[in-house]
Amino acid sequence: MSLRGASASCVAALCLMALHAMAADPAVQPDGDSTIAPPYTNAPELTVTGTVPRGTVYQFTMSSTDSKLYPGLTGTYSRDVWVYVPSQYVSGKPAPFIVCQDGKSYVKRLPPILDNLIFQGRLPAMIAVMINSGGGDGKGSERGLEYDTVSDTYARFIETEVLPRIEHDYKVIFTKDPDGRAALGGSSGAACAFTMAWFRPDLYRRVLSYSGTFVNQQSPENPQSPLGAWEYHAHLIPQNPPKPIRVWLEVGENDNGSTKPEASYHNWVLANEHMAAALKAKGYHYQFVFAKAAHHVDGKVLNQTLPTALLWLWQGYAAQ
Repeated sequence: MSLRGASASCVAALCLMALHAMAADPAVQPDGDSTIAPPYTNAPELTVTGTVPRGTVYQFTMSSTDSKLYPGLTGTYSRDVWVYVPSQYVSGKPAPFIVCQDGKSYVKRLPPILDNLIFQGRLPAMIAVMINSGGGDGKGSERGLEYDTVSDTYARFIETEVLPRIEHDYKVIFTKDPDGRAALGGSSGAACAFTMAWFRPDLYRRVLSYSGTFVNQQSPENPQSPLGAWEYHAHLIPQNPPKPIRVWLEVGENDNGSTKPEASYHNWVLANEHMAAALKAKGYHYQFVFAKAAHHVDGKVLNQTLPTALLWLWQGYAAQ
């Protein structure tokens, strides 16, 4: 039955059913630490079926010449952006959404998962903004500047340069409710997702992180955060009052720098274990998944866990 053709009482009942499903979904694990191991298999929600309404995916390109915040470190560049709009989106109504860094990595994964989980009433009808970086990787790159910088600049970029264009071009409205805004990423994109919520909890309160780069990789260096994103678990989380954000974290047993000493500040396994411990000590809603025999942003792990990670992430959400 179409929501547009349903009576008001039916719509209300369906909404209550969806909220109940999100709050008590049996697939959702509790807060805390867990371990998973091979063999890793694709979650069933990755499968596209003819019985599930499919959302629309739009694509466009942004040029650095149009950006005030990221005009280019070494010259002009462009970035691709994909926007998923669920078939259940109601025109003119503010929608919850998720911003995905390194967006191309999620274009084939996220839409079918959202199609399935939204249709089942297990997730709200959310928009997904899957956006690439400006290019390169590590220190001195555009991606490094955007993702590894410990500041609110990237969140402001999304808020002032990305979302308004999407709203204008595709006639959607993004919710202003921070509980209805999430950020997702892998590696430096995951650190970026956490940074968005840490500095702007008034804008983002849900974070999903795969192999988060919570290490010392910031460039250019900032004396206020000399250890880059390592500062989150070393100082920033322990030394500040808890913020109203919930965080899902994953790291692979054989992740980047797994054999390096802690003093290197470049061991992803230790960094993510420290993040989980710091969040736990401060009473955050968090979930930490340690994936045995897995590597950095391991695709097999991502394909198995992304649906359940999203279900955990959106627990308690009720549209305003």
